Amino acid sequence: YFLWLLNGNPFLLSEINFGAQGEYTGLAAIKAYLSAKGERHRSVCLIPKSAHGTNPASAQMAGMKIQPVEVDKNGSIDIAHLKAMVDKHKENLAAIMITYPSTNGVFEEAISDVCDLIHKHGGQVYLDGANMNAQVGLCRPGDYGSDVSHLNLHKTFCIPHGGGGPGMGPIGVKKHLAPYLPSHPVIELHLDRDACPLGTVSAAPWGSSAILPISWAYIKMMGGKGLKHASEIAILNANYMAKRLEKHYKVLFRGARGYVAHEFILDTRPFKKTANIEAVDVAKRLQDYGFHAPTMSWPVAGTLMIEPTESEDKAELDRFCDAMISIRQEIAEIEEGRMDSRINPLKMSPHTLTCIVSSSWDRPYSREVAAFPLPFVKPDSKFWPTIARIDDIYGDQHLVCTCPPMEVYESPFSEQKRASS
Repeated sequence: YFLWLLNGNPFLLSEINFGAQGEYTGLAAIKAYLSAKGERHRSVCLIPKSAHGTNPASAQMAGMKIQPVEVDKNGSIDIAHLKAMVDKHKENLAAIMITYPSTNGVFEEAISDVCDLIHKHGGQVYLDGANMNAQVGLCRPGDYGSDVSHLNLHKTFCIPHGGGGPGMGPIGVKKHLAPYLPSHPVIELHLDRDACPLGTVSAAPWGSSAILPISWAYIKMMGGKGLKHASEIAILNANYMAKRLEKHYKVLFRGARGYVAHEFILDTRPFKKTANIEAVDVAKRLQDYGFHAPTMSWPVAGTLMIEPTESEDKAELDRFCDAMISIRQEIAEIEEGRMDSRINPLKMSPHTLTCIVSSSWDRPYSREVAAFPLPFVKPDSKFWPTIARIDDIYGDQHLVCTCPPMEVYESPFSEQKRASS
């Protein structure tokens, strides 16, 4: 199946424990390949601003110099700026890292031209496979011209997404990079005579035994037709939600034809000026409606990035949209002066059970508005936030070490030795 995705005799290595490790491994293989060609000086890695946040860190770890590439008004790579950057660094160009579809929620319509441009100037293309859930069964990275791609099993292949893991998945490379992939001391590799493996990058040679059977079973049960349908539904769900919400929020990026890919960005930045409301206020208020907030302030600060995937039915998508529309109406009440800009359901959210049942209530809105803002938020099925608002920025700027004192780590032998002396 992965052979079909990557196209063109790729060599597969199923031992990457998370996406960033796949990025590092792919870039390390690219560096080794360039060095073997006598082009060790090539060290510049171009990274569009629409790429995943781990891309720059991985390139830095691989010893490359990062150069950002701008995006256009539709959220796609700015081709004019890309050409200028390629021309500027053509002698030292090593690679470009592309997230496709981009984190801005659009398919790069010029993806093949981008790959051709990089190859023409001696560089390699790394395609981030984190958003394969918008591609499986519809398109494949090998056709675009990418040289390396990792395929996260989380999200696309039925492994839970977020919370720091678990991560897992293979990377695939075109044939010319295969001799430079990692090796492992417990696996006998039948390599070509000219192979120069870059060593071990993962302690677990076959990845996680707890994860792989789940993805294997998912692929077997879904079949080719089912996997393609899942990709289609992921894209359909995102466009359905974007269409429902576009009258209430600005959808920041769309493709040239007016559609989004598998995710979309809602711009909440204007509300700071009109109602003193920020993205974090909307995120916290969503807890009162029973939702964990979507990705906040990434890839664009002050926005919310929504990715429904194929997992939820239409009723659940509508429930979330209804919550977002209701929150927009609450913002409108602040904008029109019917609600205080400092003490309102958004600024005071989330509302805990302790807060709601307290004997005193001095807020200018009712307890019902606070805890049960829409009919579907019912007392018998309400998800109660465990804590209210904390000062996130203060916590980020004032780190507190909770490490125990060194004495805790002393062994009994050390105590005896100190006593005898």
